[in-house]
Amino acid sequence: MPRITINNQVHDIPWEGRNLLEVCLDLGYDVPYFCWHPAMHSVGACRQCAVKQFRDEHDTQGRIVMACMTPATDGTIISTDDPEAVAFRRSVAEWLMVNHPHDCPVCDEGGECHLQDMTVMAGHNYRRYRFTKRTFRNQDLGPFLNHEMNRCIQCYRCTRFYRGYAGGRDFEVLGWHDHVYFGRAADGPLESEFSGNLVEVCPTGVFTDKTLKEHYTRKWDLQTAPSICVHCGLGCNIIAGERYGVLRCIRSRYNDQVNGYFLCDRGRFGYGFVNDEERIRQPLIRNERGELEPCTIEEALWKTSSILRHGRAIGIGSPRASLEANFSLRYLVGEENFHHGMSGRSYQLVREMLAILQQGPAPAASMSAVAQGDAALLLGEDVTNVAPMLGLALRQNILRQPTREALRLPIHEYEDSAIHEAIQVGRGPLYIATPDVTRLDEETPNTYRAAPQDIARFGFAVAHAIDPAAPEVTALPAAVQETAARCAQDLLTSLHPVIVSGFTCGHPDVIHAAANVAWALRRRGKPADLCFTVPECNSLGVALLGGESLNAALQAVRDGTADTVVILENDIIRQMDVDLAEELLERAQHVIVLDHLPSPTTDYADIVLPAATFAESQGTLVNNEGRAQRFLPVFVPQGDVRDSWRWLGDIMVMNGQRGCETWCHLTGVMRLMAETVPALTGVTEITPPPDFRLVGQKIPRQPHRYSGRTAIHADRTVHEPRPPEEVDAPLAYSMEGYPGQPPASLIPRFWAPGWNSGQAVNRYQSHIGGPLKGDSGGVRLIEPPPEAAITYFDHIPDAFVPREDALLVMPDYLIFGSEPLSARSPAIAARTPRPYLGLAPKDMERLGAEEGQVVALLVTGTCYHLPVVARPALPRGVAMLPAGLGNMVALGLPQWGHIEVKREVWD
Repeated sequence: MPRITINNQVHDIPWEGRNLLEVCLDLGYDVPYFCWHPAMHSVGACRQCAVKQFRDEHDTQGRIVMACMTPATDGTIISTDDPEAVAFRRSVAEWLMVNHPHDCPVCDEGGECHLQDMTVMAGHNYRRYRFTKRTFRNQDLGPFLNHEMNRCIQCYRCTRFYRGYAGGRDFEVLGWHDHVYFGRAADGPLESEFSGNLVEVCPTGVFTDKTLKEHYTRKWDLQTAPSICVHCGLGCNIIAGERYGVLRCIRSRYNDQVNGYFLCDRGRFGYGFVNDEERIRQPLIRNERGELEPCTIEEALWKTSSILRHGRAIGIGSPRASLEANFSLRYLVGEENFHHGMSGRSYQLVREMLAILQQGPAPAASMSAVAQGDAALLLGEDVTNVAPMLGLALRQNILRQPTREALRLPIHEYEDSAIHEAIQVGRGPLYIATPDVTRLDEETPNTYRAAPQDIARFGFAVAHAIDPAAPEVTALPAAVQETAARCAQDLLTSLHPVIVSGFTCGHPDVIHAAANVAWALRRRGKPADLCFTVPECNSLGVALLGGESLNAALQAVRDGTADTVVILENDIIRQMDVDLAEELLERAQHVIVLDHLPSPTTDYADIVLPAATFAESQGTLVNNEGRAQRFLPVFVPQGDVRDSWRWLGDIMVMNGQRGCETWCHLTGVMRLMAETVPALTGVTEITPPPDFRLVGQKIPRQPHRYSGRTAIHADRTVHEPRPPEEVDAPLAYSMEGYPGQPPASLIPRFWAPGWNSGQAVNRYQSHIGGPLKGDSGGVRLIEPPPEAAITYFDHIPDAFVPREDALLVMPDYLIFGSEPLSARSPAIAARTPRPYLGLAPKDMERLGAEEGQVVALLVTGTCYHLPVVARPALPRGVAMLPAGLGNMVALGLPQWGHIEVKREVWD
């Protein structure tokens, strides 16, 4: 354990291989920096973190060193407040500010600016420069980001993240000498799915959130709370910010096991649906004329409870609703009458994944585990489009092996520039087997394009090459067999391999093949992890709750055992065949829908109850690794909007199904849920109970500098109204409350004295890059049994055979457009492509179709008219239909489809 001396104080450091800047920040010393970032480490570009280092206790002169580039070795003696070091840092700050504009009052970054913090910390407070400043032309970088290049201080964080960490290629440092420009070769949207992170990576206001600019609010005027992203199944942690009843922005909330410091662009900019003008904000009841008209809460509750008392009800849950809401519906209608609300194929696949993780020897990999692995096999998943942050984790995974080789040189692990110079384009083993190209293909030559059956066969072949006891695949082409053998060898020689698969191929054999590979590696002594993608934010949670299928719901209505359907936050027309869904809704005597946005399903409703979104409600979501995480309300919703579980609880109270002590508070619902469903026992431990207090105080959602509390309501009263009362969480809708650090799961924002930017997270971590203090990164509900037996899946599908009369239509999931909630955000809609049909060139030639020509596609009983887009990598006989664009859902795919070529050509 190294022992170092800082400012005459001796410290024992429990971490080896750290630099002095990290150690100083860990210990609470304020040392300014710009180019260093905890996820990207050190390059020594800004010279701002200068400290004085001494040879020994007798050295009185010392020398200036850069803390981020100097190892914290045993016996190190440094001073952060030495006058020479202080003067050096002040001088560096002054030179960095020479060309910086005097625009802090109008800069979007003001109040959360790392440059402001570090300039003050460095002691620079007066500008002596009186000459013309260097200026640049700004670029239009698309609907997500504003660009103000004049504010740049050349720290290089943006290009290091965009190119080195996220793998982007269309953003670069351009220019020479002191005219250095960070941007694209030409105006246009940034192509990386992680471009929004530049908002938080940049220490100045060069890159700011364009969606926030439309309803701008300073950081100190935002009411915030910890929350969970609802746009895929990874469960990324976020901080949601609100002002005047409008959700203004989403920021990344650090979780070392899930998303780390970053977010994808869908998660960051897809919040627009919360503010949608079409939000359902009042209860609606269908009148005698067949029209939905507003009513009071009391009328809606009385009507609903009356229908349920006298009817035979079934409930349809939702993979995007919280555990508590789904459980409340299950309790309302009875376990035997609860239907999970997922499409039949999706539920089958998720149940297969759940069984594999619960019964097999390979644990579910967190995103942190994926990033820390050193080899990966992807079977069937285009993760960058389906679960983008998993793609970012895999980009770190494939750097592990070359980094390990580079560290054999006299290089420290934190020396980012030296490591990248040493590894150049070197990458670790990454094997990708998918129907079409993915964004990760640029990182590896080991790709295999095939139909789902052949992808599964490839996976089974890899498992057999690892462990001959696994089932053998016969009649595999020699080239594919050689690739499988090479993949097996690379996985065996790695230290921590990761196997990734999921739902998008719609084929259980692909999932079984992934399990076989992971289990074969485990049998050979390798600590292999499994990582599955799931369709929605709570798919795995709903699978843990169980339930009947949607087809069973239809059958119950058909045979008269049910006459009332209660639908929870779910457009079932997206989850089952349209004709069957419409039959279910038309046959039911009463349809009751709880949702926050209108949908084709609400058009059939007799009663619509306005449900709260994630930003207005509290609940639990279970992500793809089985990690249960809590989201807390950021603000009180407008109108009569309420949590879905509260609507259902009030109905049960009116009908006498337990008392108010259970259904009037979320704690009661969680306790009953944990008692009823053993698999969910851990959910009560995620956050402290509502009566938790620190020094007798709640945790304030509003910063201590929150302003305008009277002006907000000036159109109604000049008096400051009493803040809304929070009964389900130990947070307050106020700026009054405990001023110190709360428990990790309750942190509403990262702030510390002198640290107004997001870099204040350093003060909340147990150590730099480690868990938050008092770690509560969620509760893992799924772990492999201690002595899990390995029984390989032995059903190997036949090889795919193209048909001359039809094409196998696969769903093409897109990061922008396929997920229905984010698709309603204007910024996301601006990046959503037009519908299309992707075809292999050989199939285009066979059909006589040209690029852009319209074809009629008949699949799953629906006819689509779509322009053709050539996909050179697609295997013959396979077509790609974008999921979620327009009325095109991925329901029932893959399926055989028939194509007729039209004469029309689209631009």
